[in-house]
This record gives sequence, structure tokens and C-alpha cells, in this order.
Amino acid sequence: MQVIGTAGHVDHGKSTLINRLTGINPDRLKEEQDREMSIELGFAWIQLPNGEEIGIVDVPGHRDFIENMLAGIGGIDAALFVVAADEGVMPQTREHLAILDLLQIPAGVVALTKTDLIKEPEWLDLVEADLSETLQGTVLANAPIVRVSARTGEGIDELISVLQDILSLRPHRPDLGRPRLPIDRVFTLPGFGTIVTGTLMDGQLAVGDSVEILPSGLEGRIRGLQTHKQAEERALPGGRTAVNITGISVDQVMRGDVLVHPGTYSGTKMIDVWCTLIKDADAPLKHNTEVKIYIGAAEVMARVRLLGVEVLQPGEDAFLQLMLEDPIVALRQDRFIIRRPSPPATIGGGQVVDPHPKRRHKRFNEIRLAELEQLLIGSPEEIIFQTAQKLGATSLKEIIETSGLENAPAQQAAKTLIDGGTLVPLNGERLILPVENVRTLQQKIEEKLDAYHQGFPLRPGMPREQLKSEMGLASNVFDALISRMAAGDVLIETGAKLHLSGHAVQFTQKQQTQIDSLLKAFHASPYSPPSVKQCAEEIGEPLLQALIETGQLIQLSEDVLFEHPVYEEMQTAVIDHIKEYGSITLAELRDKFDTSRKYAVAVLEYLDQTGITLRRDDKRVLRRPR
Repeated sequence: MQVIGTAGHVDHGKSTLINRLTGINPDRLKEEQDREMSIELGFAWIQLPNGEEIGIVDVPGHRDFIENMLAGIGGIDAALFVVAADEGVMPQTREHLAILDLLQIPAGVVALTKTDLIKEPEWLDLVEADLSETLQGTVLANAPIVRVSARTGEGIDELISVLQDILSLRPHRPDLGRPRLPIDRVFTLPGFGTIVTGTLMDGQLAVGDSVEILPSGLEGRIRGLQTHKQAEERALPGGRTAVNITGISVDQVMRGDVLVHPGTYSGTKMIDVWCTLIKDADAPLKHNTEVKIYIGAAEVMARVRLLGVEVLQPGEDAFLQLMLEDPIVALRQDRFIIRRPSPPATIGGGQVVDPHPKRRHKRFNEIRLAELEQLLIGSPEEIIFQTAQKLGATSLKEIIETSGLENAPAQQAAKTLIDGGTLVPLNGERLILPVENVRTLQQKIEEKLDAYHQGFPLRPGMPREQLKSEMGLASNVFDALISRMAAGDVLIETGAKLHLSGHAVQFTQKQQTQIDSLLKAFHASPYSPPSVKQCAEEIGEPLLQALIETGQLIQLSEDVLFEHPVYEEMQTAVIDHIKEYGSITLAELRDKFDTSRKYAVAVLEYLDQTGITLRRDDKRVLRRPR
């Protein structure tokens, strides 16, 4: 599951566009609908043409509600950056763009909206040129720009296609086995109790799991899970997730809290970070300045301690130690935003370097600054792992070359990760994938096979090509995963079909009675059995297909079936006859089994098709010595 988030100036049509894309109005509050302006976070979802369902977080654009925007924008995989064609780049356009840049949102598409209001094509060209110039040097510098009108529908199909393309290039969120859900909404429904929502990260949640709310430490249990209003037994990383909790009242939870498995994370009131002050900041950042920090869905006051510099100028970077008024949950490499409280403005952001520093640092401690620099860069193992996550399934050579490390330490780091099971070699190391990616893909394959077995219980397996198409994987990745799962006895490959190891076609008592009745007719006349049409009329096409696919019957032509042992007997007789006499004719086969011409023709033509015999005039000979 992946999530996109909107961004852009107020009244540039974000919510209207989402409504047109999904059929869902993300403005859920009456005040929002009355004012035609998003105040709180809105949520919607859409199924892409490739079958993938994605979540959409619609954020407010108005300056007064920028803090609500920050609560939802951090957990997204791509941005839908909205600019109205009749107004072009505006103040919040630039502020939202700066936020996306500071958060390093990995992908995006720009929607140039309200094109129906513009009558001169030259104006659209000018707006788009100005927009392209604004995007230069940011994370959206290479983002495609799509002209759309939510009112007329112009460009909507193209926008959906582009969204699908950019998301297909992004790996899904990793499953690290340590779920955390930054809570961006808390509410209650009659008969359900406390419900929290957020974008799930780093692991899975399941109904019945014990959970902890941080930083308070309150514990409860998951009563129910929903993704896009569909009840789920298990929620996967990257999806918009609603969690119904028992044991915790709604007034004990607030936006910014984090739902986790007990004992897996802890809060902190002090973090070391690498921070960039934006070029447009109207003043330098001084030591001991009070700021607001936004991380996950949390908003906390903090005091800045500058490390290694006297003052941080606009456009410059530095290490900071942030002393927080209230505890938060943070991990190394989590992205954050800082804002000036008054007058409110976004001034910078960056990434967490050390979420649990042991002490308050001296500002110009060279030893600690060197330690922070190493933590920022990461160990060779961390760099190789992060590169592998970024590239997806690729060769070890490509990972090492992209990492930027020297060959020897990179090779050693990769070996350590492979030996430890963090990276998984597929196809004899021709492909490398992080273990959580392998687990996620294998689980998805198992789920698709299980769903197929549930939907078609009379079929022994799912066509391999159908599964490959539904998974949307490259052939080499799909083949490697199937081989791995087959070697681990998770699934079995039979011909062109795949099935889970525990799956077997099981007939009901009624179905077995029908089958037994049909097979009696086959036994009574083994060489002139009932036709395909007669069989289908007696037991139905699904049950007949099951007998064929399980091998009890073999279909030689459009209307000829035999029991498998009977066909094997006839095939052996043909081969033996040719070996003794050099060839066999249709009449000889017909007389040998006292059958009709229809059945003899079907047998001989099937032997031709399967490469056993070869027709020469009115005779058959063996295609190859036996």
C-alpha cells in the first residue's frame, strides 16, 4: 500500500481534484464544506488501472492551517502538488514546496488545475514555464506537470496514469517487524470506542495485538482494523490504517501520539539532528531560539542548541541539539520540520541523527561533532542496505556502484548483510533484495494464491502468467521468488500452474456422487466414452474442468475425452504397434480398440501434437526412436 499527499496554495483546487479522482469528498467537516476550504486533514483512496489501491491525504493549503498540513504530509510516498492555472505560483505554493523539499518526499507529480478557466493557451504556457522555474533545485525539479480540470475531467485520466507510473518506481514501505503508527486523528463511534488513524510504518498490525500508546505508555488491544473502510485482519506498512483500540479511552489519546507494539520504542525529550535553514528564512537561526518541531504527526515546542557554529544563516546546514518540552517518538533518519512560533513561518528542517543522545553536548565538542558526522553518513552496512532499499531488486554490482563506497569495504558490508540475512540473494546472487521486501512480496504471492483457491476451489492451481501479471513484477524477480518459495515448500509448480502446498481440490459429497455416475459411463465404454458436451450437461462445466485439471480425464480434442489410464493404454499400444510394424494407420488403431473413427482420429492427432508420432500420408510413424 502506498500513500500520496496533496500540497499547494489555498483554493487551488486540491480537495475538488481529489473528489474528481476518487469520488470521495475529503472535506469531512461541515465547516470545511460551508467555507469550501480544508481545515483538517482529509482522506480518500483510489484504485489505479494496474489494480493497486493507494491512499490520499488531502492537506489544508491556508497559512492558518499549515500545522494541520504538517501532521499528514510526513508519511507519504509521493506528492500531488497542485497549482491553479488562473493564479500560478503563490505564497503557500512556495512554502509547501519548501516543506516537501525539507522532508525529501521521494517522488511527485504536479497538477496544473482549473485549466477550464483559461481561454488563451499562451497563458497556460507562461504559467507552466514559471512553475517549472520555481521547481528547479527542489525534489520536484523533474516531476511531470499535467494540465487538468476537475470540473470538465480534462487530463484526469492522464494524471491517474502518471501517478501510477511514479508510484510503480517506488519500493513499498519496508517491514522491519516494529510497527509504529503516528496518530493524526482520534475519534469514537457508538459501540466501537476509541479509533485512531495514521499511516502505518515499519511493520504490521493484526487484530488481537497488544499495543502501547507513546509517550504516555498506556496499553490496550486491537479490536479491529480498517484500510479504506474495509475491515482487515492485518494491516501492512505504508497503508492508511484505522485502529479500533480497547482498554484506552478517547480522551487519553491525542494527535501526535504513536501507536506501537509494547516495548519496541521509547520516547525522548532530546534529539540530535542535521538541519537546513531554508534560503527564504527572514533571519538567521540563533543559539537557544525557541521553535516548533513537527515530526510524524507530532508538534512540540523545542529550544535549539547550535553545535559547531555560532549562528545558522539562511541556506546553511548544521548539527543541532533540540531540547523538547514534551517527549516524542523518533528514529534515526526520520525527517522533521521546524517553524518559528511567532510570527508563524516554516524556517527549516532535516533529519534525525541520534534520537537518544546520552547527554547535553558542549557546543563545540569536536569529538561529538565527528561522531554525529559519522552517524549522518552511516556505516558501510547502513549505506549498502539503504542503497538496496532504494534500488529494489538489482545486482550486487549495481548496489555497490550506486552506494558511492570503495569496492573493498562495500563488498565486506554486503557480505555481512547477506550472511546475517538482512539482504537476500536471489537467482544465485544475480538479484539482491532486502529481506523485508522478500517477505512482503512472498506474503502477497501467498495471499493471491489463497484468494484464487478460495474463489476457484475446483481448480488445482492459478495460472502462472496470471499471478505474474497481478503481481506486476519483472520476470526475473517473479521467477526468482517463485523458485525460492517452491524450494521452501511454500508453493508447488505443476506445469503452467501454481498452488500453495496445502491446497488440494476437494469435492463435496454431492459433487463426488455426480463424478462417480459420470465415470461409470466411461468405464462402461472406455474407448468410446461420453463427449465433452455430454459430460458438461451431466455434471456442469466447472466440475468437468476440475476433472481435466486434476488429471482424472484428459481432453484430446474439442469433443473427445478419455480417462487418463485409458489414453495411456492406447498411446502405449500405438508405440508398440509402430515398433513392430513400422507404422500404424487410423483403421488399424480403430480396429485394435473397436472404437469409432472420431476417437481414433483424436488419439492420433493428439500424439502428433505432443511430438510422439509423425504423419506420413495415411500412416503414423514415431517422431523419434523410443
